[in-house]
Amino acid sequence: MVQRVVGDSSGPAPAERYGAARHRTAYPALTDFSGGYAFDLDPFQVQACEALEDGEGVLVCAPTGAGKTVVGEFAVHLALREGRKCFYTTPIKALSNQKYADLVQRHGAENVGLLTGDNAVNGDAPVVVMTTEVLRNMLYAGSGALDGLGFVVMDEVHYLADKFRGAVWEEVIIHLSASVRLVSLSATVSNAEEFADWLVTVRGHTRVVVTETRPVPLWQHMLVGKRLYDLFADPKTLEIDPDLVAATKEAERRLGWEQPRGRRGGGRPRPQRPRPPDRVDVVDRLDREGLLPAIVFVFSRAGCDAAVARCVAAGLGLTTPEERTEIRQVVERRTAELPAEDLPVLGFWEWREALEHGIAGHHAGLIPAFKETVEELFLRGLVKVVYATETLALGINMPARSVVLERLVKYNGETHAELTAGEYTQLTGRAGRRGIDVEGHAVVLWTLGIDPAQVAGLASTRTYPLRSSFRPSYNMAVNLVGQLGRGPARDLLESSFAQFQADKGVVGLARQIQRNEEALDGYAEAMTCHLGDFTEYAAMRRALSDREKSLARAGAAVRRAEAAESLERLRVGDVIRVPAGRRPGIAVVVDVGRGSGLGPVAPTILTIDHRVHRISAIDVPNPVEPLGRLRIPQSFELRSPRSRRDLASSLRNLDLPDSRPAGRRPRGDDEEIADLRAALRRHPCHGCADREEHARWAERHHRLGQETARLRTRVEGRTHSLARTFDRICALLTDRGYLDEDRATPSGRRLSRIWSESDLLVAECLGSGAWDRLDAAGLAAVVSTLVYESRQGERANTRVPGAIRDALAETTRLWSELADEETERGLGRSREPDLGFAWPAYRWARGERLEQALDASGVDEQLSAGDFVRWCKQLVDLLDQIAGIAEGRLASRAREAVTAIRRGVVAATAVS
Repeated sequence: MVQRVVGDSSGPAPAERYGAARHRTAYPALTDFSGGYAFDLDPFQVQACEALEDGEGVLVCAPTGAGKTVVGEFAVHLALREGRKCFYTTPIKALSNQKYADLVQRHGAENVGLLTGDNAVNGDAPVVVMTTEVLRNMLYAGSGALDGLGFVVMDEVHYLADKFRGAVWEEVIIHLSASVRLVSLSATVSNAEEFADWLVTVRGHTRVVVTETRPVPLWQHMLVGKRLYDLFADPKTLEIDPDLVAATKEAERRLGWEQPRGRRGGGRPRPQRPRPPDRVDVVDRLDREGLLPAIVFVFSRAGCDAAVARCVAAGLGLTTPEERTEIRQVVERRTAELPAEDLPVLGFWEWREALEHGIAGHHAGLIPAFKETVEELFLRGLVKVVYATETLALGINMPARSVVLERLVKYNGETHAELTAGEYTQLTGRAGRRGIDVEGHAVVLWTLGIDPAQVAGLASTRTYPLRSSFRPSYNMAVNLVGQLGRGPARDLLESSFAQFQADKGVVGLARQIQRNEEALDGYAEAMTCHLGDFTEYAAMRRALSDREKSLARAGAAVRRAEAAESLERLRVGDVIRVPAGRRPGIAVVVDVGRGSGLGPVAPTILTIDHRVHRISAIDVPNPVEPLGRLRIPQSFELRSPRSRRDLASSLRNLDLPDSRPAGRRPRGDDEEIADLRAALRRHPCHGCADREEHARWAERHHRLGQETARLRTRVEGRTHSLARTFDRICALLTDRGYLDEDRATPSGRRLSRIWSESDLLVAECLGSGAWDRLDAAGLAAVVSTLVYESRQGERANTRVPGAIRDALAETTRLWSELADEETERGLGRSREPDLGFAWPAYRWARGERLEQALDASGVDEQLSAGDFVRWCKQLVDLLDQIAGIAEGRLASRAREAVTAIRRGVVAATAVS
């Protein structure tokens, strides 16, 4: 059941008051809950909460900032009211931390816990906030913490489209007990009904509430030069503002071309590189228009840092003395745990100075304490401008009055690509603070090459389909087989949203196949001949036609080859006739065109009208033979008009033999063609008066039959596609000793506890003893190769200590062996170990200073502290897993490595 909510959120009319009183009786929990808010709930929030109190699951699709999380908070309220547990899951740790703080403030620290890879606080509380991966791991492990679980909130559930981590969301949805009510909170997607249909199949009745109404209206603009224009002249008709179109055309005319310096008069203009407006001018314009605070999306960490530095260097100050004092107090509180010796390396003083100017950056290169400080200062209105990468758009509560996009292109992890309409909406959705701003503003900076129509298309598109990224993994396979057995596990995979979408596509294909088959029956009837089997006769005709075409293609290829060879035989002075091309006629060869000897020969010729050009095999479909020779004077200069005229005159006066192109040589007899023609003449259908009419129907039957066969192939490729991948994975795991029929072996149970993109490679290394002789620092270095991913274009230091080279070599050998087997079985290859973080990890685990560890990266631009902390935390997470499943000395070395890494800036947490 889908409820689409359209319209405003105004309160009930007097005539509705009686219904409201009845509502309070029917939904006492919601009445109690809504009384704790200073504002009335919007219609979509009320309907979603009613569904939960009615005992249903719910999917809420609403724009960014619309207040979806109120529904999640109501699930928490219901759980506490009913004496049951509620797990609130988010896709990222930062969002989990933020939600934990919100719920503690509302329900008290004793009732709320937090479980992420970094923190474990009050995990036995009735309400626990966690990353989605933590819940997935609990489900596979059969954790006792699941006892009494009544509600699971999945915030940002549209994240299941993420190709790297999206499968986790589907795993959780499939595995959760039917008794658990699922609250799915999603950005607006166009296929909400499809997603809901799948939820119903795996979770039972689910009510879907969709609203496309933003609580704060959003106005779209473009900044051209220093002037701000509305994007739409009429937001209802979505007509582009003609003043904006005129301004961009004028700016393009003015900026798109410039006269080369150092030339006078008639120098040729050249295109000027597109330059974005000056960042200080942009902020100044936003300030004068009353559009601060603003988030400016730059899509580049270096760009964010450069923007902050530019504004500070220009003396841009957006804060009062009182605000600067308050900012410094927040900074000191938030960064109290950072080691003093690391502050210069972290760029602390420059960062604090920018904050005091009211300006900040926000990206993955910053350490968590810096990012969380920026978030608090922005929410409190003390920081006015934040330059951010798109990571800020995911879930973190940082609304602004306006959002600025410097570019419409961003790096998507593989290549630079244009923003999609969904990404544009997600980014600009932060504009407009509920309860503070009357309206929000989205501003795109115009640069050369950006068309207002392109921006209008992004701003007006409402089609954002949710596509599954679910794929079976090794860890998933051993967990499912270990819990359910192979058959039921296979069936479970086929209940995924990925297979649901594939099968839904198959329904359309199957319907088309059915229509085609009905048409084929009609065609077969229309081509029926009373004299014999016309299907057989039509097949013979096609065989004859195919043979004739094949010979024609072969003959053409031979002629092209002969023509190319004839060009290679030409010499300077040969007179030829060019039969085709741009300038057919008599010409003399003035250069043989062999050049470096690479590629086809292209002689240069002079025609009788003294024009010079090159010829190729395209110009001479048949071999060229010289008609005669003309002596080329030693004084001949190809670039001299006079030399060309004199030589052309000599060419015209040359006495040449008749040189008309010979007709095409008759094709020799072909035995197969002769046999086919004879067989056709003997066939009974050859004498039918309606033969050609039957042949036309037979040809239609043949073409439609081929199309239908292709459709069947597509159906076979989609149906049970996940199950077939699962079967291949299970076969590989069985051969390597991780599975034995319907159970996991001891090695398989160890693999089931490894949560990593390189899960099987980790298990192989543990099983082979590849890491047994390493000390703690060496183990950290080697394991880092399985978590670290070099950024595009990064030339990292691949230096490693001699003591760990053998272990790295063995790790790489095992990966290569595994990757080869994956290729043979038609599976995607496991990610190759990346040595880019091994040396920094080794030096840090050995106890060296942060500055030394960052310098050890050896990349062109020093590894950022934020990246360093992030990779260290991922490394600690995998080492923790190894410590829990390894035995003896290796387990103790893993624990030592965790302790050695979890220090200084890596261990520091922001103080709230």
